Amino acid sequence: MIIIPAIDIIDGTCVRLIKGDYERQTTYSDNPVDVASSFKDLGFTNLHLVDLDGARIKQFTHYALLEEIVTKTNLIVDVGGGIHSYETVKRVFDSGAHQITCGSMAVHNRQLVLELLDEFGSERLILGADAKDGKIAISGWSETVDVELIDFIASYAKEGIVNVISTDIALDGMLQGPSFSLYEKLQTQFPSLQFVASGGVTTMSDVTRLGEMGMYGAIVGKAIYEKKIDIDQLAQYHINQGAL
Repeated sequence: MIIIPAIDIIDGTCVRLIKGDYERQTTYSDNPVDVASSFKDLGFTNLHLVDLDGARIKQFTHYALLEEIVTKTNLIVDVGGGIHSYETVKRVFDSGAHQITCGSMAVHNRQLVLELLDEFGSERLILGADAKDGKIAISGWSETVDVELIDFIASYAKEGIVNVISTDIALDGMLQGPSFSLYEKLQTQFPSLQFVASGGVTTMSDVTRLGEMGMYGAIVGKAIYEKKIDIDQLAQYHINQGAL
């Protein structure tokens, strides 16, 4: 299982929210590039980068920051937040992103996602399947749509999606552990998909359990910034068991 540190961006700073609530924001660094470089220096190979400004205004904004992170660290970066058009997808890829996460776009513009799958291939697209009370949540989690999580994933699995990031919003930023029951259910339902756990990963025992469950990856954010998890142990786990 690979470990994917997370950087969420608001106004060019590195922040974390609680349950996706913009009113419950903590700023951890005014230099996301330095944060990304520190992850690289520890031995991590991947980064989950979310443009929270873009998610809120429905337009990705941090191209220059993305390009600087990729250029200076050579991390494998997956990007989400405010990605709604072909032009944005192309520009994000041109700025150095390895993958994009399709959340709101997958709900509102299915045809575009299918066209992107055809052009760029399944390895470069991630389905963002974030849920609140079993329903899909989008637009920086400010909007819940009447679509069941399982049905949503199934509809894209049959179209060739392989990579899925799923967050139980109720646990995001709470430092109370991930939704193990949700991931067990998803892996049972869709054994051929590569699921990445997101939200609530707090301790090394959480990480170990997710790995033993067969998860493809785990995104770790607030636990790193709040020093709830030993980042050296986390990096060593990635190096020993997950680095691709």
